[in-house]
Amino acid sequence: MDDDADEIAPHTFSYGAHPAQFVEVHLPPGAGPHPVVILIHGGFWRLPWDLDLMRPLAHDLVLRGFATVNVEYRRLGEEGGGWPDTCQDVLHAVNHALHALPQLPETSSLDPSRTALVGHSAGGHLALWAASHLRGHVAMVVSQAGVVDLRAASRDRLDEQAGKAPAATEFMHGELPEAPAYGLASPIELLPLGSQVFQLVVHGDADNRVPFRQSLDYVEAAEVRGDDIRLAAFTGMGHFELIDPTHESWRTTTAELTSHLKGHA
Repeated sequence: MDDDADEIAPHTFSYGAHPAQFVEVHLPPGAGPHPVVILIHGGFWRLPWDLDLMRPLAHDLVLRGFATVNVEYRRLGEEGGGWPDTCQDVLHAVNHALHALPQLPETSSLDPSRTALVGHSAGGHLALWAASHLRGHVAMVVSQAGVVDLRAASRDRLDEQAGKAPAATEFMHGELPEAPAYGLASPIELLPLGSQVFQLVVHGDADNRVPFRQSLDYVEAAEVRGDDIRLAAFTGMGHFELIDPTHESWRTTTAELTSHLKGHA
């Protein structure tokens, strides 16, 4: 692997009119076609967190021969942030990566038939939500400590801040966990995804941001419904190790990405 790939500037493309509706595309050397990993950052859907969080993973993936599409979206604190527009942003970005970008000269080396979604924290929620609306169009989805049960996240008051509601409650515009809209927004309630998409759920049992129980409950529910899913649990791991490209949890993720995307070249 050539570390010089880290220095190659990404291509930036808009998928909407809002300044936050854009993606960064990093391409590995060579003509391709390249398998594609779409990265979706976390931050409990809130400003100021942005796609910078996923750039280290994007750089590592490019060194491994993957093209990456790093997604930005409207977040809480700016117009359009929250349900359903934030979810729709991510879905539009993914569809842009699957259908529009491979038609452009700069990104014609993308292979949309070999695409995975990878999301961390709130990005895990968005990745799984998008995958539930893209059955048959992505080969794999990875939830890295994803907020997969919004009702539980609201009840547990995750990321409650002074003067603000818990993050999931704010995301749902103040609706309480009993509101029916949660059933449209929460990945655990959108199962099954179907056996055509492999799901990897990665989480640490020492996570103090998103409870490990979120992933345990999601995997159990997916298995009952016949989904192709694997839980990669890490003892003593917290929340942010997952976006460290040197951490063993990321090596587990890249091994599965290689198996499921490059194995189908």
